[in-house]
Amino acid sequence: MTDQSYSDNAESRIAKALDGTSWVRAGLYAGLFAIAVLYLLPLWSAVATSLKTVTGFANTAPFVPPGFEQFTLDAWSSAWETLNPSIINSAMFVIPATIIVPILGSLAAFGLTITNWRGQLALYTLFIAGIFVPLQSVLVPLSIIWSNAPVEEMWASLGPLNVWELPYTQRYQAQFIELAVTHIAFGIPLATLLFRSHYKDMSEEMIEAARLEGVSIYRIYLNIVLPLSRPVFVVVMILAFTTIWNDLLFALVLVSNPAAEPVTVTFSGIAGAKVQQFNTIMAGGFLTALPTLIVYVLFTKQFAEGFSQTGA
Repeated sequence: MTDQSYSDNAESRIAKALDGTSWVRAGLYAGLFAIAVLYLLPLWSAVATSLKTVTGFANTAPFVPPGFEQFTLDAWSSAWETLNPSIINSAMFVIPATIIVPILGSLAAFGLTITNWRGQLALYTLFIAGIFVPLQSVLVPLSIIWSNAPVEEMWASLGPLNVWELPYTQRYQAQFIELAVTHIAFGIPLATLLFRSHYKDMSEEMIEAARLEGVSIYRIYLNIVLPLSRPVFVVVMILAFTTIWNDLLFALVLVSNPAAEPVTVTFSGIAGAKVQQFNTIMAGGFLTALPTLIVYVLFTKQFAEGFSQTGA
C-alpha cells in the first residue's frame, strides 16, 4: 500500500473520530442545557410569580412572564414592609454569633491539637458527639433554661449600667442574647472539627521551632496559628451565618415577644396565612434568602479554598 493510501486512511479515521466527537459533545451540551432548565425553572417561576398581580398569577402559568397589565412590584413592597423589622432582628443576633463561633472553635481546636494534655481525646469525643445531638431533643430543656434565666434583669444591672436605658435598646432584645448563645453553643462542635482538621496538617516543625525559641503558647496561637487559619475562618463564618440566619426551630421555641421575631418566623407567618398571596410569598422568600445568597456570591472563591484546607 502506498504512502498516499496510508495518508487517505488516516485522514478518513480522523474525520470519523472528529465527527463522532462532535455528536457526543452536542449531546452532552443538550443534556446539560436540559438539566439547567429543569433546575432553574422553579426559580424563574418564583421570580415571575413575585412580579405578577394576584389576578395575573391566577390567570397564567407560573413560569409565564407577566404581561404589561399583570406586572407589579406591590408584592415586593408589601413583603419588604412586613419583613424589614424582622431582618434587623435577625442581623442583631446572627452577626455576633457568626463572629464568636469561629473564634471559640479555633481556640478549642488549638487546645485539642497543638497542645498535649491528659483527657484531650475524651474531650474531643464530646465535641464530636455534640454535632450529632438532634436539635428536637433539646427544645424542652432549652425552653426551661431560658425561661428561668434572668437575662433581662442581668443586663438591666450590668454594674452601674442599665443597658435598656441606652438609645435604640428595648427589653425584648434580651431574647436575641438567648438565640445568639444557643446558636453559638451548637455551632462550636462543627467549627472545632473543621479547625482541628486544618491544624492537624500544620507544620509541627514550625510549632516546635517556636517553642524552642521560648515563644509562649499564646504567642504561638496569635502570631503563627491564627494568621494561617484565615481560610478556615471564612468557611466557618459562612456556614455559621447561613445556618443561624435560616434557623426556624430555635426561633419558634425561644422567641415569645412578636417584636423580637427573626425573619424566618415572620416569613413563615406570611407563607402560612389563611389567605395566601403567592406573589407576596415568593417575594418574601427571596428577601429572606437574599443575605445568605449575597454572602455565598461574595465569598465563593474563599469558601472553596478554605474548605479544601480543612481536610473535610
